[in-house]
Amino acid sequence: MVGNFGFIREQIEIKVLILFIMRRLPEPVPIDILTELTMCDEGISYFDVTECIAKLVKTKHLLFSDNKYSLTKKGEINGDTLEKNLPYSVRVKAEEAAALARAAFNRNAMIKTHRTVDDNGGYKVTLSLSDGVGEIISMELFAANERQANTFEKGFRKNAEKVYHNVIETIAGR
Repeated sequence: MVGNFGFIREQIEIKVLILFIMRRLPEPVPIDILTELTMCDEGISYFDVTECIAKLVKTKHLLFSDNKYSLTKKGEINGDTLEKNLPYSVRVKAEEAAALARAAFNRNAMIKTHRTVDDNGGYKVTLSLSDGVGEIISMELFAANERQANTFEKGFRKNAEKVYHNVIETIAGR
């Protein structure tokens, strides 16, 4: 089952850790993110985590929908009751990992990309960035093909803040 290293040794501890992490995430997550966040203790294996996730779905602590996992009310209540039993160092690591995930979710929520097929056979790609209050930049680009549209969208998602600052610097004449 679980290796000899780390503080987490039993399935019940892994389940409580999963509930602990899920209580700190703002939205449903796919299995790869949930397993990565849960493996914050050296004693936990990927297979242990996936087995515990499946059991938490079966016991209705987690809900699986649209290829993502979310916390149910039952999972929230039980997680809240049991999380104090996790070792302090594991809680700290899990909290830090969840905070990084929340920051990534928040950033992704502020970046929007959309494309439509243009009458000329290309794509109109719309890219926008919000500051959490409102949209701070929006632009439309023409992409000659789907591959180029994908490149624009991926590049903007990766570098949205840099694009914004470069546009502002260029317009301001700096």
